[in-house]
Amino acid sequence: MSDVGPRDGLVVELVTVGSWRTWRDVRLASLIDSPRAFWLTYAEVAERTDDEWREGAATTGPTWLALDDGRPVGMVGLWHAPDQPADEVCLVGMWVAGVARGTDAATRLVRTALTSAAASGFGRVVLDVAHENARARAFYARMGFRATGVVCTMPWDPTVTEETLALHLPVTS
Repeated sequence: MSDVGPRDGLVVELVTVGSWRTWRDVRLASLIDSPRAFWLTYAEVAERTDDEWREGAATTGPTWLALDDGRPVGMVGLWHAPDQPADEVCLVGMWVAGVARGTDAATRLVRTALTSAAASGFGRVVLDVAHENARARAFYARMGFRATGVVCTMPWDPTVTEETLALHLPVTS
């Protein structure tokens, strides 16, 4: 699934087995750039083998890359946890490179994920965002996400607290 109508060379493309290297590079860049935004650390993710990345590209929930004139500038994914309600999915791995912040890359990534979630029958999308990340919190509020009151801490640093936000998707028939 690709975002329709690229403007200014920006496209959103689904990660495939053929694009696993680009996905790996973007994921690692995100963990270097914004280490306090993700539940996994750079060290944990950097240990993955090429085979694990290829397998992840084939089996992990859908993940999209934002490409600006072919240069990767962001990513987002959807993941359904085993203990999660059947009609709910998590928005995960959201990141946009500094050079693309302030453009519509983040909006297009999230809209692509939300469109996919709705098409897959999910009625609610949830995500966790660090309290300290005011820019991301404001962005998600503009996208329609609302606080649920659920708060958690990063498993590797309990000083990083996150709140779960949720967005109810329109019912499609």
